[in-house]
Amino acid sequence: MDVARVAGVSQKTVSRVFNDEPYVSADVRRRVLDAAEQLGYRRNNAARALASGRTRSIGVVTLGTALYGPASLLMGVERVVRDTGYALRVVNTMEGDPAGLAGAVGSLLDQGVDGIVISEPIDEPGGEAEPLRVDVPVLVLGAPQPFAASTVLFGGRGADRMARAVVEHLLDLGHATVHHLAGPQRWYAAKDRLEGWRSALAAHGRDEPPVIEGDWSAASGYAAGRELAADPEVTAVFAANDDMAIGLIRALAEAGRRVPQDVSVVGFDDIPVAAYVTPPLTTVRQPFDTVAQEGLKRLVHAIDNPQAQALPASDPPVDLIVRASTQPPPPRTPPGRRRHSVSRSPGEVPPHRLPEKDPSTRR
Repeated sequence: MDVARVAGVSQKTVSRVFNDEPYVSADVRRRVLDAAEQLGYRRNNAARALASGRTRSIGVVTLGTALYGPASLLMGVERVVRDTGYALRVVNTMEGDPAGLAGAVGSLLDQGVDGIVISEPIDEPGGEAEPLRVDVPVLVLGAPQPFAASTVLFGGRGADRMARAVVEHLLDLGHATVHHLAGPQRWYAAKDRLEGWRSALAAHGRDEPPVIEGDWSAASGYAAGRELAADPEVTAVFAANDDMAIGLIRALAEAGRRVPQDVSVVGFDDIPVAAYVTPPLTTVRQPFDTVAQEGLKRLVHAIDNPQAQALPASDPPVDLIVRASTQPPPPRTPPGRRRHSVSRSPGEVPPHRLPEKDPSTRR
């Protein structure tokens, strides 16, 4: 044990200090605690349970938010953890707290968890100053984090590939380029989707329009839509989540820009209402349950087999749900001439038509 080696005492003595047992001199206790602080270890229930083994519990650090993505991922993790036979302990962080992640991880370690899931989607300035030292396996979902741990597993990545699929869908329809309504760039997911959009345009040699940044809300999508509606060159928009896409469509409609006849719009997440707005929204369905199931399987394997090689991770699937909010761009009108009629693609759903019972098709 590293703490015993640095303090120059036996592992049994370290255990006595961590368990607040008597008959340990003040000098030895100070040396052990100093060594533990130097190495980043802490007093916790795991140390108190050295004689009895593991606690059969997994901790989860997640942002305290009702936003669809983080909430859905947490629900997926909760379902899977129950099936593994482990107890679940959840600690929420708050947006705007740089020390929130470290404090949450510390709280879980104090409870003696056997493994930790980090589902923390925000890059808080100042939060990376002191890399965390964690002595249990860690699963990080979707975002890089500063960890010093024996086992760090990653899962839930691939939002950039999903964003590229959105852009390629719109380019395949014939749009010259795709505008992007991005999420707040402190969020790792927003950064990944922006990077996927940017790389797809570059790969196809298309112009990169200026990015508009929203805050995930329909209101910010509406504000962006008012701005984009004023530009007649805008024919396709990729919104970084469905709520912003829905607000965007409302603003375009109020400005007389029809979706999809004048402007195609694609969202991200496939929230339950996306299939029932007007028009039904083309979007990307995130595989929250698949990500949780695979990630927890790998984490439990690392807990149960500390000396074994980590199980490999697989890329999450790209599930583009094509609905009625996208179609080929309108024909360009020569200068000085007005377009009197609107052409529709075969099978297009008119804006006033209610969606079918199953309004989605998968690409």
